[in-house]
Amino acid sequence: MRIKSIFVVTILLLVISSSAAQQITIYTIGDSTMANKPNPEENPERGWAQMLPNFFSKNVKIINKAVNGRSTKSFIEENRWENVYDSLKKGDYVFIQFGHNDQKVNDPKRYTNPHTAYRYNLKKFVEETLKKGAYPVLFSSIARRNFNEEGTLVDSHGAYPMEARLVADEMNIPFIDLQYLSEKLEESYGVEESKKLHLHYLPGELPYYKDGKNDDTHLSVIGATEIAKLVVNQIKLLNLKIKNEIKF
Repeated sequence: MRIKSIFVVTILLLVISSSAAQQITIYTIGDSTMANKPNPEENPERGWAQMLPNFFSKNVKIINKAVNGRSTKSFIEENRWENVYDSLKKGDYVFIQFGHNDQKVNDPKRYTNPHTAYRYNLKKFVEETLKKGAYPVLFSSIARRNFNEEGTLVDSHGAYPMEARLVADEMNIPFIDLQYLSEKLEESYGVEESKKLHLHYLPGELPYYKDGKNDDTHLSVIGATEIAKLVVNQIKLLNLKIKNEIKF
């Protein structure tokens, strides 16, 4: 009887150990377009990384460390990257998307030159992730809804997306061109319908924005979900190991 009990306990421990070993953690670092938003029952804004858990099996844990208003520089100087780095384990993933706030040339706490400091900071994230035996994935920033009078979507990111691509190529790591993919998404919706991807509300239309809202950078539930879908599809196309944990 005792031998049987020991056998059962051993089997249970092996099952628990196996389940724990199979869990994959994805850390997401970046700005407000990725970050979790408070009061989801009332607040219509979402970050696209906030929607990722909907697409993965229970074996994947998403830890969203993206924060509103952060650039590569401020994310490092506030020790936010250090906290992620200290938690990283072999086999984890780090999704990296910065650029919107690195452009803030009038804010020395956030601005980075795309060809120097921005590139250096991205390489730091990548090198230190690899050092831990984890997998970095670089992203270009999502496009802003920035149509001109002729209905052409106009770029607003300058050299930052190209530098992200070059760092990924140089370091031979996966790159997901969210700028291009989100541009195509905006264009597919069109000038007016693309407002649904963002935060457009008339005064009094929504209690959360009682004075109205006209925001072409940040995402609605629809927009964040669409971007998350693009990311998941790219994970499949890039044949990343975590593709097997995608639910659909």
